[in-house]
This record gives sequence, structure tokens and C-alpha cells, in this order.
Amino acid sequence: MTFRFRLVAAATAAVLIVVVLGAVATYVVAYNSLVGSTDTNLLAEAQPAIAALPSGSDALSIRNACTTPGSCSQVVYADGTTNASDPTVLPVTGTVRTSAASQGRAANQLFSTTVSGLDLRELVVALPPGYTYRGNAGFWQLPQGGALQVTAPLTGVHAELHHLALALWLIVLAGLALAVLLGLAVGHAVIQPLDTLTDTVEDLAETTDMARRLDPGGPDELGRLRRAFNRLLAALDSSRESQRQLVLDASHELRTPLTSLRTNMEVARRLEELAPEEREVLIGDVLTQLDELTTLVADLAELSRGEQPLVTRGPVRLDEVVQASVEAATTHGRLRGVTFDATLSPTWVTGSATRIERAVHNLLDNALKWSPDGGVVEVACAEGTVFVRDHGPGVADSDAEHIFDRFYRAPSARGRPGSGLGLAIVAQVARDEGGEVSVHRAPGGGALFRFALPPVPGPHPSLPGG
Repeated sequence: MTFRFRLVAAATAAVLIVVVLGAVATYVVAYNSLVGSTDTNLLAEAQPAIAALPSGSDALSIRNACTTPGSCSQVVYADGTTNASDPTVLPVTGTVRTSAASQGRAANQLFSTTVSGLDLRELVVALPPGYTYRGNAGFWQLPQGGALQVTAPLTGVHAELHHLALALWLIVLAGLALAVLLGLAVGHAVIQPLDTLTDTVEDLAETTDMARRLDPGGPDELGRLRRAFNRLLAALDSSRESQRQLVLDASHELRTPLTSLRTNMEVARRLEELAPEEREVLIGDVLTQLDELTTLVADLAELSRGEQPLVTRGPVRLDEVVQASVEAATTHGRLRGVTFDATLSPTWVTGSATRIERAVHNLLDNALKWSPDGGVVEVACAEGTVFVRDHGPGVADSDAEHIFDRFYRAPSARGRPGSGLGLAIVAQVARDEGGEVSVHRAPGGGALFRFALPPVPGPHPSLPGG
């Protein structure tokens, strides 16, 4: 079942329900009005008996028998007998017997009945005892009270209701046709813009042209959907461009170590012609280049994670992470006499411990790379923030805004080892963990990096006996 069909069916059903409910309500109101009018006439005809005068008065007249088919009346005595010459004209039912035996205390009864195949409206009035009533057949007394039955035919009411029902059926059929037309009109008005949007999306899916944009539309829901789709296209276009750039940059960065590695392996074909010390140099170069390739591949894998969900997230003791990274960096720094001076305060953050450790390691590795031999790298950690300061040449203003871009290397760094991915990973970790990273000129020279994550309260220690 298509959405268009469901929409047309819903609109048709809504209009049809309103028309049918209106027709039913009209019929019920007309029925109550016509029957109510008949009841009023019956009460007016029985009024002389209801206002019966004392015995001896000749002002009271009660019609007996039937003047026209269905317009009948009779008096029922307390014992259930009647004054009618033909007691079968109006049957004496249990309701009538109860009213006749009540000595005038029973309430008036109005109901519909059928006598000899004729639909009637009947009124039963309880008559009090001790009165003499006069009818067209003479006088009679009710020493124990009785009841008066008065009926009127419903033939005219049924005829009027039949004509009304026919008119209402015609209205319902016309309403059904109108409902279908309105449903089709509503379906066309709603579905056509969606069809246009669907055609555009399908065309985009076939051409994969993410640079195209939809007409932003108006302030309605469809316009909102179009603008949301344009934002999605922009995000996909940006993601695809970033992916393409990553592949280009990675291929460029991989070309240099692969070329060197190929050259060294070609030399290795003549390994027996090399002196022992030359062999050691060659093997060392190959191992270094393999290490560069391993690091570059690991960095690319880290960057390709993007904003994928992290497997493990939780409270992280940031100062302990920094302490472990400082110890590892100190080992690498001994070769050049570089020391690390750390000032750490307990602080907790939330995130992936592995990624945060990777970011801190990259900051320390960058500081080590730019520190002069025998220099000092100052590290501080407190309230979710890590400061790393080196005493190298610092970061030029023209480089500061690009230093966290992937594969960006300042002109002064192009003669040094590295792929230009370390600080990009730091920036990505900071962004994914809800923090930030920045670089500043340090007082007295050098670069000062600030890596900040939102601090959180640490886990509460277990209570004794808990």
C-alpha cells in the first residue's frame, strides 16, 4: 500500500465520517422532533381526562373507539376490562394494567407499539377513583380508578422520515464523491512536492554529485526537509572531500619512505659487496624507514576513526596518564640529554584512556623533537588541562593556524622526521572528547601547548565496610 493511497484513503475517510455523522445526527433530531410532536398531540387529547371534574358534571368528554385508523382511545377499569365494544382494538398490556390498578398514582406512559400491523404512538394516563366520565357511548363511573389509552398513528412520521432518509442517503453519496475528490486533491498537493524531492534524491544517488543542492523551499515542513537534506549533502560533500584529501596526502607521505626503502633494498642485492659497517648502516636505515611506515600507518588509522563510537569510555585519571607518557618520553630524551620536568595534580576526565594517552604522547614527542640538545620540557597537569612547554624556536604566527591540520609541516620542519599527523591526532582527540587544544608563544621563547578536557569529579572511595 503506497503512501499516496494511504493519504487519499485517510482524507476520504475523514470527510466521509463527518458527512455520515451529520446525516445520522439530522435523522435522530428529525425523528425526536416528529415523535415529540405526536406526543404533544396525544397529551392535548387526553387533557380532559387528566383534568376530570367531580361526579355529575357534563363538561367532560372522552372519545371512545377509533375515529381514523390508529387514532383510538378507551378506558380501562381497575380490573383490566375496558369500555370499548371491541376490546381487541387496543390490547391491554401489562403496562396498561399496572396504570389502571394504581388508582391514579402512576405516571403517564408514552411508548411506540404495533397494533394489527400499524405502527402507533400510545399514551397511558392513570385515572383517579371516584369520578364519573362521559364518552360518546354514555357515562361510566370509576369507583376504583382506571386508565385511559390514547393512540395516534405514526404513518405520517414514518413517511417524513423515509423521505428524509432518502435525502440523507443522496447527501452521503454526494459526500462520498466529494470526499474522494478532496482526498485526491490533498494527495496530489502533498505528494507532488515529495515526488519532486524523491526524483532529485534519486538523481543525486545515480550521479553521486554531492555538490548539487535542493531548492530550500518555504517555511513549511517540506522546506525544512529540503534544508535538512542540503545540510546532509554538505556534510557528505565535506566528508568525501576530506577522505579524498586524506588519501592524496597519505599517498604523498608514503611515497618518500617507500622510495627510500626501495632504494635501500636494491642496494641490499649487492649486500656481499658491502663492508660490514656499510651493511649495519643499510640495515639501520631499512629499520628506521619501516618504523616510519609503521608510525604513519598507525596515525592514518587513528585519523580515519573520525567520530566513530568508542569501545571504552569512562573516568580517566589524567595526571597518571601524563606521568606514564612523561616516563616513556624521558627514555627517548636521554639520547639527546633532554629532560622532562613534570608538575602534576590529581585530576579526572571522561573519555577513552587509550586515545587520551596517544594525544599526550604526541604532544611530548613534538616537544622533544623541537627541544635543543640538553634542553628541558616543562609539563604541567591540573583541573583537566595539560600544558607542554619546550624551549625550541617556537611556532610562527603564520604556522599557528595550520599546525593542527593533517600533514601540515612548517617550512622549518621539512628537514626533520615526521609525517605531520601527530598534532592533527591531538586536535581530533580533543574534539571527540569534548575538549580543545591550542598553541601559544611561551614567555622567553619556545612553544606552549594547552590540551584541555572537561574535568569531572573522581570516583568516591569505598566506605569502610561498604
